[in-house]
Amino acid sequence: MKCRKCSEKLEVLRQCRRIRLRCTGCKHEYTIHEVASDLDPETEAILERYTVLIYD
Repeated sequence: MKCRKCSEKLEVLRQCRRIRLRCTGCKHEYTIHEVASDLDPETEAILERYTVLIYD
């Protein structure tokens, strides 16, 4: 997945009780629901490892 702000790659960031997607370039963080419509198969496969995603 690509960052909406700078087009660098997004990485899955697992934090205590939540998951975010963080840009490797500008470091902007997205909640799952902000980018849910843009999830690619690679990111979906990573997120499938977690049994519960907390939206905050």
